[in-house]
Amino acid sequence: MQKNSDDIRRDKPWKHCRCLINHKTFSMAELFTIFAKKRMAEFENDYNDVNDREYTNGEITVFWKPRKCIHATTCYRELIEVFNPRKRPWVNMDGAPSEEIIRVVDLCPTKALAYKWNKDAEHKQGEEQSKSVQNEVRIMKDGPVLIKGDFSITGSDGKPIKTMKMASICRCGMSMNMPFCDGSHRKNGFTAD
Repeated sequence: MQKNSDDIRRDKPWKHCRCLINHKTFSMAELFTIFAKKRMAEFENDYNDVNDREYTNGEITVFWKPRKCIHATTCYRELIEVFNPRKRPWVNMDGAPSEEIIRVVDLCPTKALAYKWNKDAEHKQGEEQSKSVQNEVRIMKDGPVLIKGDFSITGSDGKPIKTMKMASICRCGMSMNMPFCDGSHRKNGFTAD
C-alpha cells in the first residue's frame, strides 16, 4: 500500500521553519550524533584533505582549504593580482607585497585562506598578532554579510551560538547551516547589492 503525503506527515514529526520548507525534527540523541559526526568530519577534512594547497613567496606561506571555501569572492575582489580564479595556479604570491596579501587573507570569512610567516621572518608574526581587531560589517554583492571583530552570535533563545573573530551570515536564505553562509548563494544564482 502506497502512502500519500498526509500519511507520511502523521507518521513522522515535521515542523515548519522560517524558510517555509518542511524539515524533520530530531531527538536530542539524534542531534548529538549528527553534530558529533559532522564535527569529526570537519576536523578530518581540515587536516587530511588532499586538495589543500600551499603557496609561498619566501616570506610568507598562504594555505587554501577548498572544502572550507564558500566562494564569497572577497579574495579576488580585493586583490585580483594575487587571487585570480581564472589562472592556474590561482594564487600568485608575487602579485603583491606580503602585508597586502595578509590583509586580504584576514578578510576570508571562513578561514579557507590562512597564512604563516616563514621561519626567516618569524619576528614579524608577533607584530601582526599584537594588532587589535577592528570591528567591521560588510555586505558582499550577490553574497553574505561578513562580520569581523570581537563578537558573539546569540540565538533567539538568548544563548550564544558562537564566539568568533569573523563570520559570514547568509542573506539568500538557502544555507543548510543557518544563520551562517555555506555558499548556496553561488549555486542558486542569488543576486543583491
